[in-house]
Amino acid sequence: MRLRLRTSLPLSVTAAAAALPLLLAAPAMAVANPRPTCAAPDSRTFPVKTRIHGGPASYDVGGDFRTWYIDLTNTTAHTCGNIHPIVVLVDEKRALRPEQARLEFYEGDGSGGQGREPHPVEFQKSDEDENVGAFDDGFPGFTVGPGRTLTVKVRLSVTSDAAVPNDVVANAAVVQRHDDDGDWVGESNDYRFRIEDEGGGEGAEEEDSGSDSELGTWAGSGSGDGGVVREEGAASGADELASTGPRAPHGLGVTVGVGLFAAGAVLLVVSRRWARLRR
Repeated sequence: MRLRLRTSLPLSVTAAAAALPLLLAAPAMAVANPRPTCAAPDSRTFPVKTRIHGGPASYDVGGDFRTWYIDLTNTTAHTCGNIHPIVVLVDEKRALRPEQARLEFYEGDGSGGQGREPHPVEFQKSDEDENVGAFDDGFPGFTVGPGRTLTVKVRLSVTSDAAVPNDVVANAAVVQRHDDDGDWVGESNDYRFRIEDEGGGEGAEEEDSGSDSELGTWAGSGSGDGGVVREEGAASGADELASTGPRAPHGLGVTVGVGLFAAGAVLLVVSRRWARLRR
């Protein structure tokens, strides 16, 4: 996998990119008519913009799932297929373990109907104690039409043994899969929330996003239903980091694009680091 970095990236974020072949490991399937690639390899712009919105400001340990959304906006005149979002969770205490964050996503209209249960996201721990999870689980990926926005419904809960209180930054990127490999083709704002004891926050039932005062902090604003497709102008682009709460460690939220990454030796080192995580 070859990457071009638009900005100076910390090693931990580059490691997440290098892990994609591992996270998306699945037998390659022969496709008679592969979905089109929506950006040229030398493109300096992101064909897909990614935005998180609608999540709560806090999660009770051992509590119910809470719902939020990821907007995937195709800014090109071509269809983008095989799209796999990736979520990175960075907690202030560096104590959150992969099995303690239970993240699931829906395909289709997000209702779970027609036998469609939510897909679990398996997190992997990076050397920087960041939890990186790909939307895979045998899922073929999302397809976003030209100039359209697809809103993906996700839900998150935290197990009762997670450390509290703990502030977390969630960041999303997008991967377009090519056989067993993948390229980063997206960017995201940051979604900030706190993990706390049961009853420490307002609380809410599953599927209830609450009032504005209960929502988490993220760059930009908006709302949507899982699987809703809108015109490209309906979602904003990349924004500045939110001004409240702790800064995202190690520069999460910086942009990573498709193309060439000349420092192949660095990628090799990073790949070896991630290979150790799988042992």
